[in-house]
Amino acid sequence: MATTSPASSAASASELPTLTFTDEPVRIAHVRLNRPEKLNSLTLGVLDELIAIAGTIRADRSVRAVVIAGEGRSFCAGLDFASAMKKPQALAASFVPRPWRGTNQFQEACWAFRRLPVPVIAAVHGHCFGGGLQLAMAADWRFTTADAQWSILESKWGLIPDMSGLQSLSQQLRADVLKRLTMTGETVDGTRAVEFGLASEVTAEGTDPVDAAVELAAQIATRSPDATAYGKKLVDETWARGARATFALERIRQFRLLVASNTKVAQKAAAKKVAPVFARRNVR
Repeated sequence: MATTSPASSAASASELPTLTFTDEPVRIAHVRLNRPEKLNSLTLGVLDELIAIAGTIRADRSVRAVVIAGEGRSFCAGLDFASAMKKPQALAASFVPRPWRGTNQFQEACWAFRRLPVPVIAAVHGHCFGGGLQLAMAADWRFTTADAQWSILESKWGLIPDMSGLQSLSQQLRADVLKRLTMTGETVDGTRAVEFGLASEVTAEGTDPVDAAVELAAQIATRSPDATAYGKKLVDETWARGARATFALERIRQFRLLVASNTKVAQKAAAKKVAPVFARRNVR
């Protein structure tokens, strides 16, 4: 049974992204870009709603995973320039960073999902261009159809990636590949996107990438939600840090897990060879 969150109830009849929850096989938050006739291109209103949706998901500690996808025939074709340029003052304000986060509106719309203490999985089909690609890169895993089209398209418009994309792209791509794709804006299919590191896995022919995402979410949900949260945080926070900082974070997180109630649940279930039944996530 799907339920609609307060953040998305007003958006369901409009072009804003929607948020629904499913509880089978586990509680998953489904985020859908909802401008299919515009290839789910991003407006300032869409960016605001994505930030609000991420906040709603963070507040619900029973959520085990997030799946981001697009309605219609595309994941997301990038920024809707025509819409954004109609509001020059709002556009200019969107570039001002939030001092407590270090991100502006464009960056926060993507990076808010990277900060979530649950796995975020993007299900990509059709177009995945520009800001849409950067939203996909904010996910922890990206399923793609073989015929999907991926492009760091900003160079077509004389621009560079600026929606937190370079931070996530630099974790996945070799520097020479990232420079090439950023400078040329060339389009690659899903198979090539996996080879480059843009996507994680090509789904089998005829398989909906959303179904593949839900299957992976269910697999991850067999583990403690606290261990999953700390595992994600540890990788993200230590990716470009030195050994000493990494060792310190390992010690702190591991000690907290050793005394956590969900850890005891996992240990008892493993000893009895039964499926664990976890309490809600304690990690924020």
